[in-house]
Amino acid sequence: MTPKPVLEDGFSIYFFSNENNEPPHVHVAKGSGRAKWWLTPTPKEKFAYGFKAGERRRIKQLIAKHHAYLIKAWNAHFGTNW
Repeated sequence: MTPKPVLEDGFSIYFFSNENNEPPHVHVAKGSGRAKWWLTPTPKEKFAYGFKAGERRRIKQLIAKHHAYLIKAWNAHFGTNW
């Protein structure tokens, strides 16, 4: 399975192939905004900059909506089982 970024409402949710030494997480981008979210044990924002409060709430909703896919993509790509 080749992981594809989640693209919704102008947000891009993705991970980098060289970050498998960290727990499952994703990066989020839209315009000049950037964020990092841990996926386990439950989704949690690590950092966010360049986003308004409403955009940060929307990111949280998108992470929750796509959580199962993101974990599945992480596991398939890195050969792990979180």
